[in-house]
Parts: sequence; C-alpha cells; structure tokens
Amino acid sequence: MRRGPVDPNATKALLQMREEIAKEMGVSEQLHHPNGSLTASVENIYLGGRVGGNMTRRLIEIAEKQLTN
Repeated sequence: MRRGPVDPNATKALLQMREEIAKEMGVSEQLHHPNGSLTASVENIYLGGRVGGNMTRRLIEIAEKQLTN
C-alpha cells in the first residue's frame, strides 16, 4: 500500500500549510537551523507534533465544510 498524498501537488500544498500554521503558532523559526535544515531536538519534535495536530484539525475542518456544501 502506497503511503502519502495521491496527488503530487498535495505535497507542496501540505508543506505550505505546515509553514503557515507554524508561523501562526510563532514557532516557524524554531523549526529550522540557520542553514535551512530541520533540527531534530526534543523541543522541535514536540513543536512538530503540535504543528501536525493543528494541520490535522484544519484538514478535518476543510473536509467537513466540503461535505456540508
């Protein structure tokens, strides 16, 4: 079974959503090293979980709105 987005454009959209949510939460800068790579500290794993949780909530809200329209 293939895991991941079915649409290749979805990956880009999800990465953009992650950045937007991280900025809204005020943690975007904390998730990146100055050289642009993601860090793997315990704090960033925690922050990544919070960002991922918010992404999931937002995706569910979008899906619910589409179902009701």
